[in-house]
Amino acid sequence: QHMILNMGPQHPAMHGVLRLVVEIDGEIVVRLQPEIGYLHTGIEKTCEAKFYQQVVPLTDRLDYLSPMANNLCYCLAVEKLLGLEIPEKAQWLRVLLAELTRLNSHLIWLGTHAMDIGALTVFLYTFREREEILRMFEALAGQRMMTSYIRIGGVSMEPPLDFFARVQEFIRTFPEKIDEYSNLLTGNPIFRNRLKGVGYLSAADSVAFGVTGPVLRASGVDYDLRRDMPYSSYEKFQFHVPTSTDGDCWARYEVRLVEMRESVKIIQQALDGMPEGPLNADAPKIVLPEREKMKTQMESLIHHFKIVTEGFVVPAGEVYQGIESGHGQVGYYIVSDGTAKPYRVHMRYPGFTTLQAVETMCKGRLLADVVAVVGSIDIVLGEIDR
Repeated sequence: QHMILNMGPQHPAMHGVLRLVVEIDGEIVVRLQPEIGYLHTGIEKTCEAKFYQQVVPLTDRLDYLSPMANNLCYCLAVEKLLGLEIPEKAQWLRVLLAELTRLNSHLIWLGTHAMDIGALTVFLYTFREREEILRMFEALAGQRMMTSYIRIGGVSMEPPLDFFARVQEFIRTFPEKIDEYSNLLTGNPIFRNRLKGVGYLSAADSVAFGVTGPVLRASGVDYDLRRDMPYSSYEKFQFHVPTSTDGDCWARYEVRLVEMRESVKIIQQALDGMPEGPLNADAPKIVLPEREKMKTQMESLIHHFKIVTEGFVVPAGEVYQGIESGHGQVGYYIVSDGTAKPYRVHMRYPGFTTLQAVETMCKGRLLADVVAVVGSIDIVLGEIDR
């Protein structure tokens, strides 16, 4: 007889409060149904009660492992509605932060995924490097995770004087760390056997399910918004988009490993070519002007108080903006009714669509393979439940 088994929502390998209802025949998966909603926060509805600028801290809490990417996508959407021109230095700084965020996200994925398979040492190594990134975020924004640093019109404040030097030192040694991870895992027969040929997803199925990001590229679809629909000056950066035609858990591992190396190249280009100039748009009704443009400290305080308490009006209209985060395509659809608060904010996050494909990847496989598959797609329940 077939058995119905619950995996999660309190399961160490579910990467959040995910529940999988698994029908098994012995140890073979016959059917698998994801059950979500245990982390539902109603953030999309909450946005309607907030001023546009007040929504930024809410975006941090969705994919809480990629807060800068969330901030960036939302701000780009609102800036498109406003018709704001963002200074070049702010755009390049945003690219640098987006790639640091990608490294942060991939490091968490690699450490936890390896630990799911039984390789505990790699988890300790990846969190060693992640700690350095979080310390840089803390110096930059005052927070390690919920940064809210990228704001509508630019960024919240100037980076610390030593920030770029710290980033340079980090990426100088980081490729050697990736080599360490690869030496520990790529030639490891246990790790390879647990991933190779497991969780296959074809290119056609990936597109049909709406899968994006590394999972899509590991199935042979060469698509990356940074290159194909560039934003925030990404068209000025040179980088390679890794793909694989194998479509299994091993391919997803290899694609993300190469992506980390490419992120280092982008960060180096951002450091080498960082333009001079302001970090915020010249829009006094939306962002606080530079201090030297304000006549007195009191005028500056009054102006800041008005922006915080009254918000700013966004012209009526609707807009969609997508970006390529570490997990895949993040998209914000915003409808404005011409007031200081959004009429509707809908968020498109990659984990929600990728989760649909889990049954296809697991059907006919061993129950133990479910852990490898869920780890390989790199989901975050904060973005799925919303």
